[in-house]
Amino acid sequence: MKPIQVGLLGIGTVGSGTFSVLQRNQEEIRRRAGRGIEIAMVADLDTTRAKQVVGDAAKVVGDAREVIANPEIDVVVELIGGYGIAKALVLEAIAAGKHVVTANKALLAVHGTEIFKAATEKGVIVAYEAAVAGGIPIIKALREGLTANSIQWVAGIINGTTNFILSEMRDKGLDFDVVLKEAQRLGYAEADPTFDIEGVDAAHKATLMSAIAFGIPVQFDKAYVEGITKLAGADIKYAEQLGYRIKLLGITKRTDKGVELRVHPSLVPAKRLIANVEGAMNAVVVHGDAVGTTLYYGKGAGSEPTASAVIADLVDIARLHGADPAHSVPALAFQANTLAAAGNELPVLPMAEVVTSYYLRIRVADEAGVLAKITTLLANAGISIDAVIQREADEVGGEGSTQTDLIILTHDTREGDMDKALAEIQGLGTVLAPITRIRKEELN
Repeated sequence: MKPIQVGLLGIGTVGSGTFSVLQRNQEEIRRRAGRGIEIAMVADLDTTRAKQVVGDAAKVVGDAREVIANPEIDVVVELIGGYGIAKALVLEAIAAGKHVVTANKALLAVHGTEIFKAATEKGVIVAYEAAVAGGIPIIKALREGLTANSIQWVAGIINGTTNFILSEMRDKGLDFDVVLKEAQRLGYAEADPTFDIEGVDAAHKATLMSAIAFGIPVQFDKAYVEGITKLAGADIKYAEQLGYRIKLLGITKRTDKGVELRVHPSLVPAKRLIANVEGAMNAVVVHGDAVGTTLYYGKGAGSEPTASAVIADLVDIARLHGADPAHSVPALAFQANTLAAAGNELPVLPMAEVVTSYYLRIRVADEAGVLAKITTLLANAGISIDAVIQREADEVGGEGSTQTDLIILTHDTREGDMDKALAEIQGLGTVLAPITRIRKEELN
């Protein structure tokens, strides 16, 4: 059978890894796919560097549209990234009847509904395993392996940069700003790390997992997004003393009222496996009604781990190439004509409606009656307290300090109620600094 002809748009870190792994393992991949997979064309603005990577094995061009226009190309692999030209090229490739493989989580999280609709109408596949958690096959697990289940919740460490920073803050007792500079020096963080440290990258990925898990359209604009920039070393230390670790989690959960879709730092019990995922590694926990809790762990980024996912998508397409499009796995796991209905039944909830438990750190004057006032305000808001710890003033501010930290753990409560209570507590004259609020997830 004639090999599948692939056109690669962009041959940076992931593109070069894809080319390398495909060359190295081509015979094994051919045996699995039932036919060869060949990268026939590569488009990159830096044609000199691209030629150094591929040599004479593929035609190198500077214009991506040359790849799309080539009638011999069966599959276009988009590895450019971003929302701009990548969107135009993906839609043009679909219109030309090409299957598409992409690692572009930002594009799909924002424009996925439009892109998947276009692909369905044209009868081509858009595959995106590499868009979430790098080399971990979480998309395939959610779409296929767990298809018998009613998924209850998904929670993941899905950004390696922030997990590296949080691991270093815990191990070395340093604050965020110091560790970020070190992460940039070591190459774990970009020169502009905003998408990572503010939680946007994780929210793109959580949006895709939410759509697949619950059969709803991608709705990135409704995700709650909070990063790690305000975390202090003191909170990492206090969490550890309480038996928790702080992780930036992407969480999506089915409730009676709708779907939660949120990214934020969370206290996770230290005994949970996901709490012990360190460095730049990723992990995703999925809870289904039949299977229970399953964990997926591995490298969430990097040249060859991500290439592993890209090539897995190419193998799937090679197996289905020429088959009836109706036989392929739906892009978002559920048949396309059911997504809108499911979206109406399961709205994405505003953060004020989310119910979870909390860790509060309140810097207060070290004087009588302060704790009583705070607990009264929480009680008036219907918030039940699980535990209260008052640090020694000397531990917080040194010898002779007149300030102390109150650490309060709550039972489950509605976020909107917590917002109101914290606004009142913040207004007390004895509260001396902005209150730190971190959500707590038991994940059981």
